[in-house]
Amino acid sequence: MPMFSYKAMNPDGRTVLGQMDAINLIDLEMRLKRMELDFIHGRPIQANRLLPSRRMPRRELINFFFQLHQLTRAGVPILDALCDLRDSSTLPRMRSHVASLIEDIEGGRTLSQAMAEQPLLFNHVMCALIRAGESTGNLPEVLENITESLKWEDELSAQTRQALTYPALTAVVVFLVLGILLVAVVPDLARFLRSSGQPIPLQMQIMVGLSNVIKQYWLLLLIVPVVLLIGGFAFVRSNEAQLYRIDALKLRLPIVGGILHKIILSRFASVFSMLYASGIPIIDAVRTTEDVVGNRAVKESLQRAGRLIIEGQNATQAFQLAGLFPPLVIRMLQVGEATGALDTALLNVAYFYNREVRESITRVQAGVGPALTIILGMIVLSIALAVIGPIYDMLTKIH
Repeated sequence: MPMFSYKAMNPDGRTVLGQMDAINLIDLEMRLKRMELDFIHGRPIQANRLLPSRRMPRRELINFFFQLHQLTRAGVPILDALCDLRDSSTLPRMRSHVASLIEDIEGGRTLSQAMAEQPLLFNHVMCALIRAGESTGNLPEVLENITESLKWEDELSAQTRQALTYPALTAVVVFLVLGILLVAVVPDLARFLRSSGQPIPLQMQIMVGLSNVIKQYWLLLLIVPVVLLIGGFAFVRSNEAQLYRIDALKLRLPIVGGILHKIILSRFASVFSMLYASGIPIIDAVRTTEDVVGNRAVKESLQRAGRLIIEGQNATQAFQLAGLFPPLVIRMLQVGEATGALDTALLNVAYFYNREVRESITRVQAGVGPALTIILGMIVLSIALAVIGPIYDMLTKIH
């Protein structure tokens, strides 16, 4: 269904701008009328502008699922709940998405089918969970699980940003200071030493050479890395084998690789547990989670585990032979499968990895400060020796 941008007026007389799915302009006007908006004008959005326009921040998605869970748990019919969310939302983008869901449901679709029409907003895992909740009558529980999963992802993203912010800012400051020293201070100091007849030390000569390179080729130094980065990214994206090697390399990186592996396995265990507990067959749950992990090497392990399950292996043996989990986690899964509580065992695995990830990020944050202090100290010391050393030698010769 094409996407239209529109301009309308709300009951208070204020202009409202937004975007919405519609068959044509007449259908758009009718949909806006149901939202108590008076249509002014609209136009279709080109396909290349469609993708970014439909995305929604995770926080808004969390609020949507949380409010929908609260309403359905209170016994409100799903269509009435969506209408309440549409009418209470102050965000035009959210109102448009919810209005599209309402239109599709009124047209005979289920909630999961309506969500599947907006794949950039509701991924296939969400749609599979909603579909399972509709078939088993556990839709409120499924909505709660989706909300908690999105909250965990948002919390993890916030922790990761917090861990990376300080090193990134420090690196920017260091490069700015070095650039100013090389461009403004070092040439003047070198001229002063030459005019005084003092020999220029090797460290100072190196810094003068860097200063000349920066002054003459500063534009190339800015453009070439960007071009190489874009070209390398385009080459890698066009080569599936390279993408697989890079994903496998990410898991072998020191410190970061271990944390990334735990994050991936925690996400897999959480989603797989939700799918399995919702009544989805185990092989379908494995296939659904293949694209959730976001790493081709782990995805290949899941595909191998799925083939082993089809061949007759139980889930624990399949995960063990696929090399997906370490022995401790395999033991937890064995106990869960033997007691008929595999979903609970997977939740325990997710909790185990969540704790490991938090502790690992905390340790990295604690170690980044001292490590950067040492690195900055070495940089400052080398600059001081290169800049102050010749001046000190000159002063000692004067005495």
